[in-house]
Amino acid sequence: MKFSSKEDIEAPIAQVFDMLSEFEIYERSAIRRGIEVQRMDDFDESRIGMTWMARFDLRGRRRHVQVRLAELDHPTLIEFQSSSPGIQGQMSLELMALSPRRTRMSVVLEIKPKNLQARLLIQSLKLAKAKLTKRFKLRVAEFAKQMEDRHDNSREAVDRQKRPSSAG
Repeated sequence: MKFSSKEDIEAPIAQVFDMLSEFEIYERSAIRRGIEVQRMDDFDESRIGMTWMARFDLRGRRRHVQVRLAELDHPTLIEFQSSSPGIQGQMSLELMALSPRRTRMSVVLEIKPKNLQARLLIQSLKLAKAKLTKRFKLRVAEFAKQMEDRHDNSREAVDRQKRPSSAG
């Protein structure tokens, strides 16, 4: 099952990539949503092979998912692979510079069953695909808007630092 969405972001491609590479923000966001997150590697910087273990409740059952950073190609691609006992997934975030100050972000999420129980789960999700696709696109749009806001806020902070102080 595959979901995809594209959003244009009013920020330079390098800054969008840097924001997408701030993996600690994803960890904190997941924890705020009640997901247990544990880093499984001891890398000091963002690089291929970073791994997280996530535990959460879904449909009345405790789920365990391992997420690994599979690709990191500055400034155009970040790809994650995930694996759980029944489902494997892949999410790619592709960036394309539309202009010096505008970036297109393409997000693709694909999940595949590894056993019969997971196949049945994905079949049930396919029945609600239109609704799930709409929610996926909405979440990607919200995420893109948050990145634009972060970019605007950081740009304003830099502008304030450059301005001479009017104290006198």
